[in-house]
Amino acid sequence: MASAGTPPGVGRAVGSPETAGGERTLGQMVADASKDLSTIVRSEVALAKAELKRDVTAGVVGAAMFVVAGVFAFLALILLLIAAAYGLVAAGLSPWLAFLIVAGALLLIGLLLALVGKSRLGKIGPPERTIRSSKETVAALKQRGSNAD
Repeated sequence: MASAGTPPGVGRAVGSPETAGGERTLGQMVADASKDLSTIVRSEVALAKAELKRDVTAGVVGAAMFVVAGVFAFLALILLLIAAAYGLVAAGLSPWLAFLIVAGALLLIGLLLALVGKSRLGKIGPPERTIRSSKETVAALKQRGSNAD
């Protein structure tokens, strides 16, 4: 039977046997607690899945928007470069020379970016803290293993 203030059926399985005094056994209470805990965990997992699905969907849509924006920015850059070349043509240069100057400028910028990138990559070293921490962990485990013998 449910205690005062507790709705019937809460905290115990419907139809669960009770002792002669109307109280449930410890085994019954543990089984009910385990069942309730299992239900709570399943509900929390379902909620987490729903939230993650929503967040992942929003993330994918946001990433797709960035990709589309990047494509449009790239196309705009191409048009700006063509406009720069035609600006040089309007300034009196022949078309082939104007486009050659713009292409040369792009190659120069690309070369500078590649050199800076190579310089930055050359500065990357091994993960020293992780290596040190791993070695300390292995040493501690070896010491603990030798002490256990």
